[in-house]
Order: sequence, then C-alpha cells, then structure tokens
Amino acid sequence: MIKKRDPNQEDKKTWEDYINNPSGIYDKDQGTSKNINRKERYKFDLHGFTLIEANNKVSEIIKYCIKNKFKELLLITGKGIHSTNDKDAYISKRLGKLKYSVPEFIKTSSELSQLVISINDAEKKDGGEGAIVIKLKNL
Repeated sequence: MIKKRDPNQEDKKTWEDYINNPSGIYDKDQGTSKNINRKERYKFDLHGFTLIEANNKVSEIIKYCIKNKFKELLLITGKGIHSTNDKDAYISKRLGKLKYSVPEFIKTSSELSQLVISINDAEKKDGGEGAIVIKLKNL
C-alpha cells in the first residue's frame, strides 16, 4: 500500500496561487463571440389563448427570440401545480390542450422546427407540467 505524502509548502503555495488566479482555464462559454450577446430566456404566458391564437403567438415569439438572440423560451401553458381542472369531471385531469398542441405545431412547421433545438417540460420551479422550455438555435 502506497501512502500519500503531505504536500510541501511550495506545492501549497503553487496551488493557492492557481486558485486565486486560474488564468490557465479556458471558459468555453465565453470563448466564442457568438455567445457573448445571447440572452438567457424569454418567458411568455399563453393562458387564455385559443389553440389557433396560441400557435400564431408562439410562431411570432420564436421568430422574435431568434432575432433578439435568446437561448431559450419558457412558455406557460397551464395544467401546472395551480390547475383546478380536477374540480370538473368533464375535463381531463392529466391533459392540457396547449401543453401538447404547441410542441406538435412547432414540430410540424418546417419553418419553426428549423429554429428549435429541443422542446421539454419545464422544471418544477419554472412551472413544471404547466410549462415547456424551448431551446433555440443560435442563428
């Protein structure tokens, strides 16, 4: 069994200097000029929109986000943690119309699908099942 040796004072000083000034680390996120001007996230709430209105608005928003260099789009669709659909026996407790129709609209649109990297459910803190996150291409 090999016993590890304790670092000497010179090794400790070298390590502390490096920690205080890590100039040798390449930051891949800052290394490309394309990413410098990109904004993180655009958020829009689709509550109250009909399917057709929502699809038209989503198309408009995606184009706006690409033009204004957003990395992703958070769409609030409903059916989240505050949904009251469980009080109506004639409404599905699991399905929200916009949550499923909006991603399908994007995927079937040749224009929009070329602008999108992925479409996923949002994290719970961002709306959970009542929201979707659309990652956008950097054009």
